Amino acid sequence: MPQADFTASGAIPVPGLLRRVAQLLAAVYTDGDINDEMRDLAAELLDIMRLQHWLPQPEAYLNHWDQRDALMIAYADSIVRDGERPLKTLKRWLDNHADGLLTGVHILPFYPWSSDDGFAVVDYLKVNEPLGDWDDVLAIGAKYDLMADLVINHCSGSSEWFHNFLRDEEPGRDYFATASADDDLSLVVRPRTSPLLREVEAHDGTRQVWCTFSHDQIDLNFRNPEVLKRMVEIIRHYLDNGVRIFRLDAVAFLWKTPGTSCLNLRETHEIVRLLRTLIEHARGDAMIITETNIPNQENLSYFGNSNEAHCIYNFSLPPLLVNTLVTGDCFYLKQWMMSMPPPQHGTAYFNFIASHDGIGLRPAEGLLSDEELQTLINTMRRFGGQVSYRALEGGKNKPYEINIALLDALQGTVHGADDLGIDRFVCAHNIMLGLEGIPGIYIHSLLGTHNDLERLEVTGQKRAINRRQWDADELAELLADTDSENAQIFRRIMALLAIRQRQAAFHPNATQFTLHLGQALFGFWRQSMDRRQSIFCVSNVSCEPKTLHLSDINLIEAQQWSDLISGKDCDTSSMLLAPYQTVWISNLRDHR
Repeated sequence: MPQADFTASGAIPVPGLLRRVAQLLAAVYTDGDINDEMRDLAAELLDIMRLQHWLPQPEAYLNHWDQRDALMIAYADSIVRDGERPLKTLKRWLDNHADGLLTGVHILPFYPWSSDDGFAVVDYLKVNEPLGDWDDVLAIGAKYDLMADLVINHCSGSSEWFHNFLRDEEPGRDYFATASADDDLSLVVRPRTSPLLREVEAHDGTRQVWCTFSHDQIDLNFRNPEVLKRMVEIIRHYLDNGVRIFRLDAVAFLWKTPGTSCLNLRETHEIVRLLRTLIEHARGDAMIITETNIPNQENLSYFGNSNEAHCIYNFSLPPLLVNTLVTGDCFYLKQWMMSMPPPQHGTAYFNFIASHDGIGLRPAEGLLSDEELQTLINTMRRFGGQVSYRALEGGKNKPYEINIALLDALQGTVHGADDLGIDRFVCAHNIMLGLEGIPGIYIHSLLGTHNDLERLEVTGQKRAINRRQWDADELAELLADTDSENAQIFRRIMALLAIRQRQAAFHPNATQFTLHLGQALFGFWRQSMDRRQSIFCVSNVSCEPKTLHLSDINLIEAQQWSDLISGKDCDTSSMLLAPYQTVWISNLRDHR
């Protein structure tokens, strides 16, 4: 077959998919030399993905989302019912409560696992039997945009792969990263305090395996192309079972080169580009989202030139927003917002303010001062939070994340708890839902879950504080009780999602500009891509009433403006905002 190839119409010459994949592989393995080995490996990957070798490039800069999209983040067993497998329980709950407002769900690892609540995967190709089976996963993916974790950096020390590694058998031989006593590992960046290397007895004697996270999570060796092939097989299997969005877990740590930080290395970015190329050819609307809990500028690099991640987690948002609401001062949040580049079409931010982990502090480095960070940590401890640490060079430790339920994190201010917690909590979601990007709402924020101190004590794991398992019947009673705190929170957040869905100016890629309204009023302007709709999003982030002068946001007098949240017209020159009140002031009325 000739090297040149064409689109289906034959009119426009394009490079073939086989050539593009070979180029990406060569960038990883042979310093750009596209030799026969790289072409053969490219052909193998395309065959695994069941892709024709001469497919044209998909349309660039295409948005696979709009303002109607919102995902819920949950474990498969976040809601349980006696006698029913949790994946069925989760789908039933979504069917009864999503109401078209939660369009997708990120189900955290549902595979057999040995530790870290699923992130030490024993078998990538199976569903953990107590949770359900692939038919249950497929049923969820048939109705909702399904995000699943590709735990790409490491797998379980209890996996067949690792057992085979120790025996020098396949599959598993040379699948894991190792180090020697001569390797310079002094610059390696760690998210944990445990030793980087674990000593094991293998077929050929003592080996030192690489463990970025824990000694049960052994890092994979992507220098061996067989590991890449296995990951591509897993991707194909997930696509076949309804997964549309691939969350590349801990991908920033993927490539190891002694003498470097082993973080965000060039080869890692090339592999992300490769996986995107394969995935988007296999399913046109499939997406990659990179989970890179690192400083802000490093995180942004995973957009590449709109050829790596479709979405990146907005990791700096949670610590900055919580800091804003407990201090009543939006200076740092506003400063960060002004520095954020608008994502190109075909890419978007994934916004979240709570997750199964904690409030990451690395993404706030360089954004919050050391004094602000310490004040935030002290406040969260006062509200029942725990602090996890990471190791630094020289044996020192540094705070890595705060483990706390968001509702408890926002129960008060730096001065202590108060009775404005729910309003402060909802204000945080008002802000997140207005920002450019796709919102992801952790199930325990949606349900108003408090710190699970009992689970924390039983497991001894700090992250367990925000991983409660709800009994389905108990939860149903609470949500049916309109006076319960849980029902109030659920109702208010869902109402905001309903409003958001109807506003073109809330498209994830619509224009956004930060407003300057002082310390206590945080605001930004959104404009729809057709420029017909403008929305001024303003929140009082303090515990005192504040006046918003409408002249400060330059409303055009010839237009009729109204607040989408309250439904009231803006027919005066100013508005008095109650503590933690948000207004979405639009020139187009909301058609409810």
